[in-house]
Formats: sequence, structure tokens, C-alpha cells
Amino acid sequence: MSDPPEFRIGQRVHSAGDSRRIGTVKYVGPVEGYSGKWVGVDWDNADGGKHDGSLNGVRYFHAESEKSGSFVRPHNLSAGITLLKALEIRYKSISTQEEEDEMYVFSASNRRVSVQLLGKDKIQDKLSRFEELASASLFYLGVSSSGPPCQISATIPSNIAIKIFIPYTADLKELDLTGNLLSDWKDVGAICEGLPALVALNLTNNLMAHDILGLPQLRNIRVLVLNNTGIKWIQVEMLKCSLPVIEELHLMGNKLSAITPPSSDIVQGFDSLRLLNLEDNCIADWNEILKLSQLKSLEQLHLNKNSINRLWYPEYDTVHDQLGCESVETSGRPFQNLRCLLLGGNNIEDLASVDSLNSFPNLKDTRLSENQIADPGKGGLPRFVLIARLAQVDMLNGSEVSRRERKDSEIRYVRLVMSKLHDHPEEITLLHPRFLELKEFHGIEDEKPSTGAAGPQKMASGLISITLKCVGASMGEKPPLTKKLPASTTVGKLKILCESFFKLKSVKPVLFLEEEGSPLPTVLDDDMATLIDVGVGNDSTVLVDEKS
Repeated sequence: MSDPPEFRIGQRVHSAGDSRRIGTVKYVGPVEGYSGKWVGVDWDNADGGKHDGSLNGVRYFHAESEKSGSFVRPHNLSAGITLLKALEIRYKSISTQEEEDEMYVFSASNRRVSVQLLGKDKIQDKLSRFEELASASLFYLGVSSSGPPCQISATIPSNIAIKIFIPYTADLKELDLTGNLLSDWKDVGAICEGLPALVALNLTNNLMAHDILGLPQLRNIRVLVLNNTGIKWIQVEMLKCSLPVIEELHLMGNKLSAITPPSSDIVQGFDSLRLLNLEDNCIADWNEILKLSQLKSLEQLHLNKNSINRLWYPEYDTVHDQLGCESVETSGRPFQNLRCLLLGGNNIEDLASVDSLNSFPNLKDTRLSENQIADPGKGGLPRFVLIARLAQVDMLNGSEVSRRERKDSEIRYVRLVMSKLHDHPEEITLLHPRFLELKEFHGIEDEKPSTGAAGPQKMASGLISITLKCVGASMGEKPPLTKKLPASTTVGKLKILCESFFKLKSVKPVLFLEEEGSPLPTVLDDDMATLIDVGVGNDSTVLVDEKS
């Protein structure tokens, strides 16, 4: 039997036979009351172990959580494999006849039906020719290093120059190393240098070291994914010099709460960066995001699932003061090229934050879903009001805003404001900054007091056309109905009317507003609210379902 492998503190390992059970070595040595050598591992899964690094009252190491630590025999751990070995396993391995015989699916009668791999030989032949690989995915294969050059050179044919580090993959452009054992940036640098055509590298779920010394310039890397790698902004600044042409940087799930430039309050450099993904972090203060306002090429900023509660567009003077500038010409407008700002799943609840998006000079695409301000069920704004308040947005919450939807939304919005604030005109400009502009643009006139024969006309002008569709399972197939109703009709009254229109017996209807561009219909659950209050306008579609 071979000697058990040696492990070192800080080394990334996985359980032998399970490359998805990954942890960090925190202790190597004896354990009181047990013979032989043990390795103390802090598993990435918070519940993946048995204790917090202490056993029988003796503290051996400190685990991240109460149940993430355990002691393992060295032979039950793997220190990983080289990149070349992983490529061979993934793309050169051939399934045996025995393995294929075990591949089956169950039929409708619960009998096993063998699976035949059509075109298997052709596919395997193509995958095995490394020189034709444009992208490679090595999910959870235990890659821990680039491997020594001598190991790689042993596989190089005599007519191929040894200076190419991994000769068979010289044309590889995309490499996905999600969930491996990499931690040393020197190994990352060696991989990139050995793959001269590489432009996209995914290191998701590799716990990267905070020390980035020794990383060479990665002159071709344009897309770098560092999701769930434990990286902080100080390391991002260190990486900046090694990524001269970076265009996309993904930093999801790193518990980032602050952006900390080294010399000022404004992040500088990253001249080619078009997309910065900071989703699923812990950023709460919008001032942290303002530090990114002078990234001149930034077009997309992803901030979903943070803790931001309000936002605003910065004044020029604020940015100039932070940069130490003396004139307007020394810097561009804040976020001058930003066209996509995703803010879903935050804590935004004020109208001023929504209205401030109009100040971003080129913003066309935004996401506000899963914020209180965009949740009508929690007193937030329906989609048509958001569209009307956002003048230049043509993509909202992942759905395109068509010309027709924008026109209808703006007209509905103006009429809603007129019905709510006709007795308080002084509040309109303050609370609805686009109201007068939209009212004039669409030629909407104030309602004139009715006299004599004008009464019926006024009533007719207050009617809205609604299409009602039954969708309840027990309601049967009923044709849609189009009805004209007063805009002041309440949701509760409409439910009663639906019972009459569709002759619903012993069925309590639930109403949903179906809007163009919205992925899901909006439930109308406030019986006291009027149709105009809940966003039902002319030519709206209301779905009639049954209460479960």
C-alpha cells in the first residue's frame, strides 16, 4: 500500500469519492483518544460535519459553523487532480459496454427500457480532439492545480513545440472550473498562460486566496466569474492591474458590503469593463454604488438581491469633489453609459428612488420587482404606474415595454392622478413630476362640470371597457365577455357582477389583472379599491378564477 497523502493547513480538499463535498484543511495531527494521524476539515456546507473544531473539550481548530467541522483519515480525502487530468477524464473517457447496459428509463408500464446512445462514437471522437475544443466545462472534478510542465510535456508529440503549456487545447476560449479546489492565484495565472486563446474563465465556488501576489497579466481575459469565491473589493483592486481588457466581472455571493478604492472614494481604471455583477451580496448604502459612477464603459450593473433601501442620481459637484476635479470637463457625467440597472429583490420603498432613475442619461433597462415599491399587494405601484413614471425605460422587470403599452400606461396614469388629486392640485407637481408633461403630450383635458344634457356624456366618458375571462377549473368553458363599467366600480362589486355575468353558483371568484409585459397576472384582493385604483384601465383583461 502507498503512503497516505500529506496535507497542509489551508489546503482545499474533497471527500474521496465525492468531489462535491469540499472543505478546507484546518488541522493535521493526532486527536486525543484516537490512534494515528487525522486531518481536521472545515466543510463548505455549514451542516457537512459533526462539530465546530473541538472534540471532547479539546479545541483543535475553529470551524465556520457549529456543524461544519470533522476529523477525517488522510486516505479518505483527495487533494485533487491537475487541469490536464480533468480534461482527459471529461473529454477522453469512453463509456464501457457494462456502463451503457446500466443506462435505462422506465416505460409507462414501469418496465426498464435500455437507452441507446445514437451517434456516440461520432460525438466522443469530436470531444476527444482537444485541438477542436472551443469551450470546456470541468464542474466539480477536483482540479487543484495547473500541473507541472513536465507532466504536460510528456503528452506532447515530438513535432509540437513544448512552449505551449497545454498543446491540445491551444484554441480553448472558454473554461468553466466551477466547484473545484483552486485557491492559489499563481495556478490561475499558469492556466491562463497555458491557454493563449482563453477569453472567459469561470472560478465559481473555488475559495480563492486573498493574496494575489505573483499573478501575471492576463492580457486576453475578457470575462471573469468569481461568484462565491470569498473575494472582497480589496482583491478586486489588486486584480485590476492583471486584467487590462476585462469586460465582464461577476462577483455574486461574496458577502460584499463595501466598495473600497485604495486612493479615493471613486473606483478608477477598468477602462473596458462593460458589465459588473454584484448580485446576492450585502450592499445596503447607495453611496457604495456611487463609487462606481465614473467607470466610463460600464453599461450593465446588476444589484439584485442586496439590501439597498433608496437610491439617487449624484450631483456633478459631489463626484468632482471626490475625484479632486476642478472643472466639469475633467470627468464625464456619472454613470454616463449605463443602460441596464437591475435592482430586484432589494428594500426600495420610496417614490423618489423610482423617479431618480430618469436622471441616468442612457438607462433603458431596469428591474424593480421584489421591492415593496413595485409590489401592489404591499401598497406598491402597479406596472402601468412604473412605466409612466419612468420616461425612457423600454425594458421593465425583464419584459419589453411596447409603444402601445407605454401610451396606454401613461394615459391611465394621468387619469388616475386626476381622479385622486383633483381637489389638491398643489400636490400634483410634488408627488407626480411627470404628470403635467404627460397630460399635455397626450392632450388630456380636465373634466368640465356637467350641466343639463351633458350629464350622460360625462357618465359615458367615465366608463372603461373590460374583457372578463373565466379560467377556473370548475367554471367550464365560457366565452370571454367585454363590458363597459364605471372606473369607480370597486373590486368587490366586480366580483358580484362576475357571479351574475357567468352564472357562477356556489363559486367565490378571485380576480386577476392581466397586463401586457407582466410575466404573471396581479391579484385584485382589495374589495374596497376602485378599478382605477388597482390599475384596471380601458381595454384591460381581468381573469376570473375560483377561490381555492
